[in-house]
Amino acid sequence: MTRKKFRENLYIMLFRLDFYDREELSGQTDIYLEDEIENASEKDKKELRNKFNSILSHLDKIDAQIEEKSNGWTVKRISKAELTVLRLAIFEILYDDDVPDGVAINEAVELSKIYCAGKAKGFVNGILASVVRGKESNVEQDYAGD
Repeated sequence: MTRKKFRENLYIMLFRLDFYDREELSGQTDIYLEDEIENASEKDKKELRNKFNSILSHLDKIDAQIEEKSNGWTVKRISKAELTVLRLAIFEILYDDDVPDGVAINEAVELSKIYCAGKAKGFVNGILASVVRGKESNVEQDYAGD
């Protein structure tokens, strides 16, 4: 599975977050991985499940970043499609060392072109750029403190 297709499948899995109770998510993930993904290897399915669960474990911190960087917008006010794109990209920026920040932003903008309203890509790009600036600022402060 290509990285782009992997990310799109993860986006679809994450989109379900706000529609199911946490207890139901494991079952929904199983259904998606077994019934809705064609030609995926067991390795890809395992990696999708692991990344999905990792995002869930960081969800409160990710949502806090979204609210902090979106100038007064709460996660409840942001469309589900945009919120899902942001959650995935912020996870990649802050917690996935295998994905360069620029790639995370670019791929998020591409997903927003497919799944979100017309002006969403600018909103997504702006929030993610702010997250990256904040991350870089924190790294600089860490070095200054040494």
